[in-house]
Amino acid sequence: MPGTVRRVPRPAGPVPGPPVPDAATVVGRHPWDGTTLGPPESWDPAVRAAVEIVLTSPAPMALHLGEELLLLYNDAYAELIGDKHPWAVGQPATEVFAEVWRTPGVGEIVEHAYRTGEPLLEKEVPLPLGHDAGGLEPAVYTRACSPVRDSHGRIVGVLSVVAETSPATRQLQGLSDFAAALSGTLTLDDVARVALRYAITSFDADRVSFAVDEGGGGGGGGWRMVRRVRGELVDEADERLPPLWRRGPADWRPPAVVSARSGRASFTDDGQPLREIAVDRHDQRIRALAAVPLRASVVRGALTVGYRTAHVWSAPERALLAASAELVGQATERARRFETQHGTAQLLQRSMLPENLPGLPRLRIAARYDPGVDGNAAGGDFYDAFVLPTGELGVVLGDVAGHDVQAAARMGQVRAALRALALNDPRPDQVLAGLDRLVTSLGAEAGTYELFVTVAFGVIDVDREQLTLASAGHPAPLIRRCSPGGEPWAEYVEVPLGAPLGVGYRPATRTVPFPPGDTLLLFSDGVVERRRHGLSHGLARLAESVAAAPSGDPRALCAVATAAVNGATEDDVAVLAVEYALRPSRSARMEVPAEPTAPSRVRHWMTAQLTEWRVAESVIGAAVLCTSELTTNALLHAGTAARVEIDLSPERLLVSVADSGSRGTVTRAHTDTLSSRGRGLGLIEELTDAWGTDPTVRGSTVWFEILTPPE
Repeated sequence: MPGTVRRVPRPAGPVPGPPVPDAATVVGRHPWDGTTLGPPESWDPAVRAAVEIVLTSPAPMALHLGEELLLLYNDAYAELIGDKHPWAVGQPATEVFAEVWRTPGVGEIVEHAYRTGEPLLEKEVPLPLGHDAGGLEPAVYTRACSPVRDSHGRIVGVLSVVAETSPATRQLQGLSDFAAALSGTLTLDDVARVALRYAITSFDADRVSFAVDEGGGGGGGGWRMVRRVRGELVDEADERLPPLWRRGPADWRPPAVVSARSGRASFTDDGQPLREIAVDRHDQRIRALAAVPLRASVVRGALTVGYRTAHVWSAPERALLAASAELVGQATERARRFETQHGTAQLLQRSMLPENLPGLPRLRIAARYDPGVDGNAAGGDFYDAFVLPTGELGVVLGDVAGHDVQAAARMGQVRAALRALALNDPRPDQVLAGLDRLVTSLGAEAGTYELFVTVAFGVIDVDREQLTLASAGHPAPLIRRCSPGGEPWAEYVEVPLGAPLGVGYRPATRTVPFPPGDTLLLFSDGVVERRRHGLSHGLARLAESVAAAPSGDPRALCAVATAAVNGATEDDVAVLAVEYALRPSRSARMEVPAEPTAPSRVRHWMTAQLTEWRVAESVIGAAVLCTSELTTNALLHAGTAARVEIDLSPERLLVSVADSGSRGTVTRAHTDTLSSRGRGLGLIEELTDAWGTDPTVRGSTVWFEILTPPE
């Protein structure tokens, strides 16, 4: 059972018999389910990515996983440890190297990296890794150790890269850190950011680029390429934004694409290698350039490193470039697979959620959905809001058990059925009773008794200023109360909980006051549940955060709710908020074309609109500047028309900028006229009271809120 390491007696010496299998085969056959790590299919995606990098790397690499530092390594490392292979696979490193583990500079380096998360480099140290018939065979090595983190950011192991000492000590440390950083990448944008940052610092280059095919190696599509040049200011905020890709046709001729297409590396010591494809002075000044293919099996791509002065490419540099490109190739293929699966899952998920929520004079509505840590599977969380025949507003949030396509399909059935039942008879208890019969029928049809659905459904009556709720096993809704002249507070509605749908739901409702100024918050359990904290902790933190929010604006409260409880969640997160506004708000929108003059047009339109509404000049200045930056970023990263919406209430100004397309199709001429990227998010942090990003069915929305001073 997991939790107990299966000890395998170490052979006394070389054992005659059939040839020893390679490291990957031994790792694949090892009974991991008998260790504290459990079966490989249950390992965190980031850990599996690190294992893939280690097993396919030509450099000697080893992973020390878990509290017991269980050993996993590749063929090159197996050669170093001699007759300890294959016995050492899956064994605690403290036992594999028991003879020397407590020697200064041996085991303590690995333990320190695991304990503190600090990467370390040992230069020219004797590591008695191998054995012969006469005993230990000490040798001098350089060893770099870097922490390996899971998808939650927790340290789960240590990656060691070992090689005989050479002049490339600094590059070895960089390669170890590079491999560890690539193991945590999920998307092609992530890979590009890590690869470019590593290449420009490790090789002290003047220009680096990363190119990859658009069609997964089929040859029929085009190419895209992204670069970094020395001196570019790339701050933390800029790193969070997508890279700016250039796109080209299938017969594009940059050296990176030529190398990727041919599968051969090219090295220019002195010349003008980028003359034919130069887009600015940075490209024109490059004299020496190395272009190395990724050598991936499915994805075609290349990495380039360039200098402004003549440069002779030494054999160690060429080998290091080849090893770096191979690591990038592995990460690129993994990212391509993830993006394909992720895109399909997310499109399925979001296509079943309402693309637009109703707009009512006194009820402001917002929702947010974030996938779980994996982000690679469709989930069963859903929300909806719709106007009933009586003029009341129906709101719902639910969760169908499961994280697969089947769960998403059932979610679509449940959501559609709930709306149909509510439009016929809006009483919440009757709606859920009818839905219970449907879920029971679906379970019987599928031949399973494991179809569980939790849902909270409510009806808001504006005229009577009241809210009627029913719940089937779902977390209690939260209301942010805001009495005139008093401090806001938050309270959970004590709705009769009831059993989940499909297992005997009993109808029951609760009606509570819902006057102007209050905001209702419905949420899924992914908002409040964390692995190392009880449910009561999460509920308390959510209530505290909602009560402390600067306003009851629903979009801001959705962002507050999703960030209320620290730590990552493996579950999907869905939030729906409805505010009963004290007074109707005023709103306006502008469609923004993907043109260089668009940010200027937005500034003029917004200034005129807010001036007409008699907004304070200080608010206008901040709002116009932030909106201009968001519009610029939307055009840079989406390449399609954007939509700017402003909503003014007595308490706050809310501005959102939405895009609706894929990134990177804005031409180079356009990007040269647009403002810098990194400073935009810093300005928004500084000038607004709240801001956030919301993924939508197509594209994404960035918004901010500025509280307005009293008249």
